[in-house]
Amino acid sequence: MTAGITAAAQELLNRTAESAQLTDTWPDLDLATAYAIQDEALRLRQERGETLIGVKLGLTSRAKQQRMGVAEPLLAWLTDAMVLPAGAPIPQLIHPRAEPELVFVLGERLSGPGVTAATALAAVSQVYGGIEIIDSRYRDYRFTLPDVVADNGSSALFGLGPVGRPPSSLDLSLEAALVEVDGQIVDTATGAAVQGHPAEALALAANSLAARGLALEPGWLVLTGGMTDAVELRPGSRVAAHFSNLGSVTISG
Repeated sequence: MTAGITAAAQELLNRTAESAQLTDTWPDLDLATAYAIQDEALRLRQERGETLIGVKLGLTSRAKQQRMGVAEPLLAWLTDAMVLPAGAPIPQLIHPRAEPELVFVLGERLSGPGVTAATALAAVSQVYGGIEIIDSRYRDYRFTLPDVVADNGSSALFGLGPVGRPPSSLDLSLEAALVEVDGQIVDTATGAAVQGHPAEALALAANSLAARGLALEPGWLVLTGGMTDAVELRPGSRVAAHFSNLGSVTISG
């Protein structure tokens, strides 16, 4: 089993083109094993010099769950190699998509179980708007929940906006994001799309990690999940997320 976990992690990390789901050849892949593959991929990333900087949640909005045909959120790891500096070109990806996110910066350690949205939010020092660029290693973005967990939540890159605010200064359930593609508004949502309130997603992350003997650490970033459905990032296209109080983030394909 250990050899299979390592082989799957290496294979997913090395993919440069979309391919079959893991479950096509590993039909009994379960969530526990999928998270073990994800953890092994993190270990391999750290071996090549990447630093763990936080976590992301995926499939926290109904729009994303419906599009991907799954029914529950997931957790995945963030490293410093996934940060896209403002204005930086996007490297070659397979079939990238972009989605707006509310991003927390932790001011203190957050450890479950039993974390509530209120206690989770009290651990946050700053909130930013952001755009996550996802890039599934699976053909046509088709996967089961264990597939996408093993693939580290389709992680690729993310960019943060220029404005950080303390959570006490915002009504995060009403913080809105307008998604613009090449000058045209194509979608909009508020923080309520993320588990009813993004702090609920943060609590979910802390409690889920606690079940694995882990916690959210001070200084970590937490991407709380796409507020809207993801939009395709075509070569030469420009995707922007405009937030009510957190400025704008622009990504160019």
